[in-house]
Amino acid sequence: MFDDTFAGIHRLAWFDWALLIPYFGVLAILSVYGLHRFDTIYTYFKFRRNATGDPVPFDKLPPVTIQLPLYNERYVLERLIDEVVRMEYPRELLQIQVLDDSTDDTHQFAEALCERYRNIGHNIEYRHRTNREGFKAGALQEGLKSATGEFVAVFDADFIPPADFLTRTIHHFSNPRVGVVQTRWSYLNSGFNALTEVQRVLLDGHFVLEHGARSRAGYFFNFNGTAGILRKEMIADAGGWQHDTLTEDSDLSYRAQVKGWKFVYVPAVDCPSELPVEMHGFQVQQFRWAKGLTQCAKKLLPTLVKADIPFRVKAEAFMHLTPNISYPLMVIVSALMLPVMIVRFYMGAWEMVLLDLPLIVASFWSLSAFYVIAQRELHPKDWKRTFYILPLLIAVGVGLTLNNTRAVLEALFGVESGFVRTPKYAIEGTVQKRMAVKKYKRRSGMLPYFELACGCYFLYMCWFAIETNNYLTLPFLALFVGGYFWAGIATLWQEHQDRRRHDRQSRLEFETAR
Repeated sequence: MFDDTFAGIHRLAWFDWALLIPYFGVLAILSVYGLHRFDTIYTYFKFRRNATGDPVPFDKLPPVTIQLPLYNERYVLERLIDEVVRMEYPRELLQIQVLDDSTDDTHQFAEALCERYRNIGHNIEYRHRTNREGFKAGALQEGLKSATGEFVAVFDADFIPPADFLTRTIHHFSNPRVGVVQTRWSYLNSGFNALTEVQRVLLDGHFVLEHGARSRAGYFFNFNGTAGILRKEMIADAGGWQHDTLTEDSDLSYRAQVKGWKFVYVPAVDCPSELPVEMHGFQVQQFRWAKGLTQCAKKLLPTLVKADIPFRVKAEAFMHLTPNISYPLMVIVSALMLPVMIVRFYMGAWEMVLLDLPLIVASFWSLSAFYVIAQRELHPKDWKRTFYILPLLIAVGVGLTLNNTRAVLEALFGVESGFVRTPKYAIEGTVQKRMAVKKYKRRSGMLPYFELACGCYFLYMCWFAIETNNYLTLPFLALFVGGYFWAGIATLWQEHQDRRRHDRQSRLEFETAR
């Protein structure tokens, strides 16, 4: 049987090999990242005993500054500040900075809100910039000039920090080498729709297994830009907030850890946040993260290679900073898939199993195991529901391929772009409060049409698979069809609904004016 298999492979023409070698070469690279997920799971359990414990408390609480960077956050601003002023910490030791780069009416509203709380005794400072230089990183660095705290807690506008956040985290800094304490994100609106359900599972995988494994094993991991506290001395020692990447948090994290600063992850403390509920808003966020992390890889990997740190730490840093390269590789795989299917039609079933099974185990089985185990660790009572979400999760990943490929290529070729915020609307649970608002939405351009074209391409491949009796590939191809069509149709439908709401509102305003 195996002699026939290898004979069939040997009979392939040179043109067939010219397709198959790059196709399986790319899949092999993708499989390396899949195998890394297995390694992350192994590391997480191997070093379970190193999970973060209770710190030695301070004899005297240190002063803390809370920084709230804003940019056109009209619908979540009041909720954020109302929660922050309730923080359980001595008022004389707490400074709140509202760092506002807004260009809309958020500016006037935020300034008035800060004035109101200042008049009742809160130490709250309002800073408004008009140039947005350095975007979020620039605002944070500007705020440090007047920050009175020894430590700086950062919360993005869509987060709601619990009242005991500081009292449960600040004591980890009693170790003078601790530079960052990062907490776990939780979600206010994970049940809003299928997209938010998928995002919850994706982010839980990051915060449970990736952060958990890296922190337990002593590898480098990143401050997530929000829901964490930084030592002000560490920020200065690492070179301050820099804005030459779109993920200033990861950039600072690696520069600080190379200098010997220790990061602490506290998953027992969770900070609720709002997930994007619209496909294009989600893609905007993922574009920024993919491009920023790739920029960090370009910037930091040469330094990491030369740094006096263990090889295993360097290897893990490489895997952490470079996973988004899988998106352009997926585009190559997608383009080659149809001609490869035609070539492989003339191969026997055993040839296909021999070549495909290891790649399937390394890629799709690792993906499933990774997110199922993360949910089992976090939600031991209802983790089995994750099996129903996995096809949607893979489809969403497919739908990000074109969007994030552009992000990675822009990073690799040095194409500059601004920091594009993710729209937030104060949506909690399944309640839709302000979705009629159009002012913070961005047009998607041609992206959804390219996604629909890719969906049609894979739909044709489904037809070809049926015609050639290659039924085993249909479930795999269907995920690509569903992913691309979901991304394209969802974006266009949401923009259509936005236009209808805007037209109705315009007619109503016109009739009222008459």
